[in-house]
Amino acid sequence: MNTTGNTEQQILAKVDDLSGKLSILKSGIGEFIFGQDQVVELTLITLLARGHALLIGVPGLAKTRLVETLGGVLGLDDKRVQFTPDLMPADILGSEILETAEDGSRHFRFLKGPVFGQILMADEINRASPRTQSALLQAMQEEMVTVAGQTYSLPTPFHVLATQNPIEQEGTYPLPEAQLDRFLMQINVGYPDRETERRILLETTVNEEARPTQVLSPQELVEAQHLVREMPVSDAVIDAILKLVREGRPGESENELVNKYVSWGPGPRASQALILAVRARALLEKRLSPSIDDVVALAKPVLRHRMALSYAARAENITMENIIDSLTAPLE
Repeated sequence: MNTTGNTEQQILAKVDDLSGKLSILKSGIGEFIFGQDQVVELTLITLLARGHALLIGVPGLAKTRLVETLGGVLGLDDKRVQFTPDLMPADILGSEILETAEDGSRHFRFLKGPVFGQILMADEINRASPRTQSALLQAMQEEMVTVAGQTYSLPTPFHVLATQNPIEQEGTYPLPEAQLDRFLMQINVGYPDRETERRILLETTVNEEARPTQVLSPQELVEAQHLVREMPVSDAVIDAILKLVREGRPGESENELVNKYVSWGPGPRASQALILAVRARALLEKRLSPSIDDVVALAKPVLRHRMALSYAARAENITMENIIDSLTAPLE
């Protein structure tokens, strides 16, 4: 059993203390985001793992509402940027302006951009130019930005939830693999079922809508993120993660589908993302440590954007879900 820091008894006590609040938190979000339980759960796992998420779905599926609700229930300063082809890095990071004081002296003052919020929604991130997309790289990885030679730390916690429209691709700039890899998960957001859509019609078209109530403070979220990294992980779970990720790499895999239909597979960051994500899922479910079932459950959102299909796969209608299902089958 791989452990860090505190004893298992101390970690279990912290898990018990936090799990009640996390349950209330999840229910509170569900009162505003209807019929998207899995999306809410995966997003919370991303935040607890101190990561960033890429939300894939057509417009109108409450992705913006999700970010606003998370800001409310967690007491986070949420910002939103609509990405467009003419968006510049300074529009995200901020810029320096020249000010003149009363005595006539001049000096530069840095005006912070929306990236200095605690939770940033990058709406339709693939509509901005690669130059602007890359402006988020340092922020997402290092939680700091550099402008005019000066380095500025971002607030804690800091999370990016970016969205993409999977249908309209004209005039877009696909995210490079280096940036995709910095998202802990790719969360696919589907259409609601009939009853959920009926509830949406009735509850979101009134004069006054309720506002989310804060359940956790930003500091409590940070403490939960530290707890996730202290939770013990069994050797069996670690071996399952390593087997899953390494089998996804063509050329060194024993999986025939991978060798035939995958152009490139997941790197070590996928293993890091999985071990954090399974711990966070265990915490949400009030368990001391994760299981192999957690690995199987989170394989698709963690791996689907870290692998690429070959032309042969597209020609034969082989999907990434088919590939990942074949990788998780031996673990079930």
